[in-house]
Amino acid sequence: MAPVITIDGPSGSGKGTIANRLASRLGWHVLDSGALYRVLGHAAAEAGVSLEDEDRLADLALEMDVRFHDGKVFLNESDVSLAIRTEQAGNAASRVAALGEVRAALLQWQRACARAPGLVADGRDMGSVVFPDAAVKVFLDASPEERAHRRYNQLIEKGLSANLESLVSEIRERDDRDRNRSVAPLRAPEGALVVDSTALSIEEVLERVLERVREILPELRC
Repeated sequence: MAPVITIDGPSGSGKGTIANRLASRLGWHVLDSGALYRVLGHAAAEAGVSLEDEDRLADLALEMDVRFHDGKVFLNESDVSLAIRTEQAGNAASRVAALGEVRAALLQWQRACARAPGLVADGRDMGSVVFPDAAVKVFLDASPEERAHRRYNQLIEKGLSANLESLVSEIRERDDRDRNRSVAPLRAPEGALVVDSTALSIEEVLERVLERVREILPELRC
């Protein structure tokens, strides 16, 4: 298997930004696992499949034709990049991600992304379940208020409506659901570098991650 660096954390912790910057720095592939669950939630809504129907959702997960290209996400050749970034899509993703059959259906798809020269995978269980033998594991966190503020700015920049107070509430609910689900709960993997990004800039977080990468994989010269 190609070398893997995992970056886990709750919604809005900055893991996607750091994963993309790190992958660009290394010239590696990147996996946004959260997008898979968002796409599934979107596909379920399009197909009229209940988020409670675990069997049908698992089948839908296996049937989906998902492609990532130039920072965009395509479902069956349709660009769903904006559609899957709404709060509704995020909540749907959190609900379907709690289902064991759904996670099992997407497991091999995610592991197949580990190809040369290497993979930076971001999500909530990348280091604990999907890639337990990853060379480097990172867990990013931040306060719910800071994460809501970041999310608010992202939505406004994309021309989408947002309410900061509602975002804080939704993030707290999602955190509780993700951390207490019976299947692959959100937690810092054993041996992971834990970084609280609440008061840190993107550059400061990236440098801390790079320090760990240089320590464990000195041959990368990053």
